[in-house]
Amino acid sequence: MSAFPVVLVSADNKSLNQVNWHMTPAQYAEAVLYGAGAMPLLLPPLGGSIDIDSILDRVDGVLLSGARSNVHPSLYGVEPTVSHEPYDAARDATTLPLIRVAIERGIPLLAICRGFQELNVALGGTLLTEIHAVDGRIDHRSPDSTCEDERYGLSHQVHVVEGGRLRQILSESDIPVNSLHRQGLDILAPELTVEANAADGTIEAVSVTKAKGFALGVQWHPEYWVRSDHSSVKLFAAFGEAVRVYAAERAKRAVTV
Repeated sequence: MSAFPVVLVSADNKSLNQVNWHMTPAQYAEAVLYGAGAMPLLLPPLGGSIDIDSILDRVDGVLLSGARSNVHPSLYGVEPTVSHEPYDAARDATTLPLIRVAIERGIPLLAICRGFQELNVALGGTLLTEIHAVDGRIDHRSPDSTCEDERYGLSHQVHVVEGGRLRQILSESDIPVNSLHRQGLDILAPELTVEANAADGTIEAVSVTKAKGFALGVQWHPEYWVRSDHSSVKLFAAFGEAVRVYAAERAKRAVTV
């Protein structure tokens, strides 16, 4: 029986009960296992102390998870304000270099929410904060509820660009998505291509234009409904297939060496 491919999952740096934790919501790890058919491996946010190449030598994919924190605005040339908070400098120092190396090496990459925004910043783009306050934009924040199913409920449509990579995966022009963000992409990184938009013009999905392999990012949260929502199922299945193909190629290289 062949071994499960391994997907590296980004983690946050959090302080809880006076103890420092490296963690990510369980739904991301579960989506890798049940949606992509791969084994999740949590990457601690240890910044420059991590040998990224050595870690990527051992994995077959990268999942950039969502988080409550935001990429620090100094990393995309914007003056920090209270509206840009909260931050997670340890995660920034880990994920931004990781993204660049993973893309260069052609390792399958799926970026979600904060990860989607990290992808844009890592490749030279910028972010816009408090987009609900911008004229013409809808409120993309989550409902004020203690029920997770309500917070992650499918709340608006996005249009999937015809001829794009995401359209090839989903085979649909419009899909319902959930929405739990107050920041969004502003200036698109030169290396990215828009794959989906909300009706208000908010960029909802991107691909890495000249990527050697699977490299997609979405602003919504497909991981939450990966066992029931058909577009979420298709997205993680496509990611999983790319991961398995990469794992097979990596195994061949190891035998050759």
